[in-house]
Amino acid sequence: MSIPIVIDCDPGHDDVFAIWLAAANPAIDLRAITTVAGNGRIEHTTHNALVACTVAGIHDVPVAQGAAEPLYGELRPAEWIHGANALGGLTLPTPTVELDERDALTLIADVLNTSEEPVVLVPTGPLTNIAHLVQRHPELLPKIQRVIWMGGSTGRGNVTAEAEFNAWADPEAAAIVLGSGLDFTMVGLNISHQALITREVRARIAALGSPIAAFGVELLEFFCSTYAFEGMPDGPLHDPITVALLIDPAVATTIRTRVDVECDDPRTRGATRVDRSGSPQGPQNATVALDLDAKRFWSLIEDALQRLALRGPAARWD
Repeated sequence: MSIPIVIDCDPGHDDVFAIWLAAANPAIDLRAITTVAGNGRIEHTTHNALVACTVAGIHDVPVAQGAAEPLYGELRPAEWIHGANALGGLTLPTPTVELDERDALTLIADVLNTSEEPVVLVPTGPLTNIAHLVQRHPELLPKIQRVIWMGGSTGRGNVTAEAEFNAWADPEAAAIVLGSGLDFTMVGLNISHQALITREVRARIAALGSPIAAFGVELLEFFCSTYAFEGMPDGPLHDPITVALLIDPAVATTIRTRVDVECDDPRTRGATRVDRSGSPQGPQNATVALDLDAKRFWSLIEDALQRLALRGPAARWD
């Protein structure tokens, strides 16, 4: 039986691959896509979600727009990584997929209310929409099987020395979701930096020879180029690890522990404090992904692109 999920995202080059993996793999039942401001402003992330669906021929999954600002403070998009429109480096097709009339919160609530089984929420951006859901619809929390979030880190950050972007962009939202009692999994930089987009990876995807693979390679090439200043050999593909972990739990090792988010100290704002002591100070509230089986992960990505290409005319765009 496939796993019903909602992807809440801020596309973003890597978010696109998370959408494609969820839409293509038979283990996943993608019920909805919602957008949030993060990698780009909301008008850009929403447009990019529609582009991702158009390129992949995903016409049967509703896409709804969500929060344009974090719970507190000012939005600071990741333009230095993703470009001014959050999908920099490419000529984007005009979307043929239309935006749903509902807002993100209403769409998620509708999916939860109409599902006969609990739904997994897969946020790959700031947790603003999920925090709004926790605050405004606490009656729906029993309908959520788990939350698998790409964000945080067990160590280094990528915006500050300690803070990963998705946590830094809305730490109050992350704290609310972590404190909600929901089954929560954190897929942080510590594991996503193991999903390196090597030349070999890009060559294998290019060799698939389909329009969607060619578009994907363009995404990966630009994304890699923006990581040159980090001193990394290749860029990492963060977001699809969340979906891969659902499809194949053996793709990553995990531990159950305590995670807290720094919200008060401006010097460490957005840092995720992961207790690795073996005796957590406070109740265990999260599963944390640690080590990636990169071969299994990239096999899932290649398989998804092949499946989407086989959809034929639906996978072509103007």
